[in-house]
Order: sequence, then C-alpha cells, then structure tokens
Amino acid sequence: MRKFFLVLTLLSLSASTGAIAEQPPQQRSGTPEEQRACAHDVQKYCRAVMNESDLTVLACLQKNRPKLNSACNQVLVSHGQ
Repeated sequence: MRKFFLVLTLLSLSASTGAIAEQPPQQRSGTPEEQRACAHDVQKYCRAVMNESDLTVLACLQKNRPKLNSACNQVLVSHGQ
C-alpha cells in the first residue's frame, strides 16, 4: 500500500512539473526601476539566457558580478543576492 502511494505521489509530481514547464514565460520580476538598472548588463553579459527564467538570468548576473554597473549590483544587494 505504501508503494502505491509513493508511486502515485511521484506521478503527480512529474505531471505537475510537466504542466509548469509548458506554461508561457511570465512577466519579469522586479520594479521597472530595478529592471532598467540591470537591462544593459543583462543584454551585455546574459543575452544568451535573457529569455529564460528569472533564476537563470539571476545566475548569469551573479556569475558576472564584478562587471555589473553599480545600480544593478545594488539591486542584487537589496534583494539579498
């Protein structure tokens, strides 16, 4: 019986993950001012991933942290990144 529930749980998780993956990209997070502060850096350093999820773009910005302009760096700092 426990195996049945485990299998059912795993199946429901994989089905919900697939549904999430099929959803269209959502609007970017952050205020318009924060988006403007990082727009140049995203285009310059993260162009290849800029249409992916916010977390992917954030990882790219963090990877390029030493090169970011001070306004974008401050946005990351203000969000605990």
